[in-house]
Amino acid sequence: MDVDLRKLRYFVAVAEELHFGRAAERLHIAQPVLSRQIRALESELRAQVFLRDRRSTELTEAGRQLLEDARPLLAAADALRRRVALAARGTSAFTIGFMPGITVTGAVRELTARHPALDVGLVRTTWDDQIEVLHDGRADVSVVRLPVDPRGLTLRPLFREPRVAVLRAGHRLAGKESVTVADLAGEPLLNDPGAVPEWREVAVELRDGTALPFRGFRSVEEKLEHVAAGTGIAVVPLSTSEYYTRPDVAHVPVSDLPPNEVCLAWVAARRSRVIFEFAEIAASWFDRPTD
Repeated sequence: MDVDLRKLRYFVAVAEELHFGRAAERLHIAQPVLSRQIRALESELRAQVFLRDRRSTELTEAGRQLLEDARPLLAAADALRRRVALAARGTSAFTIGFMPGITVTGAVRELTARHPALDVGLVRTTWDDQIEVLHDGRADVSVVRLPVDPRGLTLRPLFREPRVAVLRAGHRLAGKESVTVADLAGEPLLNDPGAVPEWREVAVELRDGTALPFRGFRSVEEKLEHVAAGTGIAVVPLSTSEYYTRPDVAHVPVSDLPPNEVCLAWVAARRSRVIFEFAEIAASWFDRPTD
């Protein structure tokens, strides 16, 4: 039996809320209707996906597996709808995602020069959604900063760049020629620790195995505001620090951090000629020496 995407959307809502009432409100349907749809899904899959009693709702092992598989499947369905809608309107469009600090202007200009009728759009991404925009169809390609989950994607390396620590101007380490990860380990980190695993390893070691808490922010602008206020530090690629300059923060190279790797990413199953052409253009542009 084919899997019903509507039921999958209902399932994901319950799995994320772990509460049938809140999920029903989120979906704008009655709770009894939602419960019936989930039971029907379990019957179709021949597997119980939730353990539910009066006090709690939890995912079973089958439910956890379903959630892992359902999210990319639903994202692919959204992407399909977007692309079909554009094709139905006769619109020839191509959208490029890019992370803060990365300039794609040269590559975009070359693409539009080759294809004047192509409607080229740009989407600024964040650490949280830089590959999500590919899976759900908001972007055809995305210039991403590693690490990312590579499943279902093709990644083409573009360049590597050093990483720097961003500190408030009056910080004890501001003005140093360089610092090490150990110098920073006692500081509150404003990045997702997954982006700086080297810092996390040293910080945990210094605190006898107790993880140092961090505060995550979605945008570079938010991070810089909190850095300037003395809330914590951030580790960013060199190009990002150079793009977002301000007098109340300092940028110091981190000598023992490996460089950040930047790649062009797209959904591996896609065979668009424009995607492959832009990949060649981007590789050429980012390989050019800067003045």
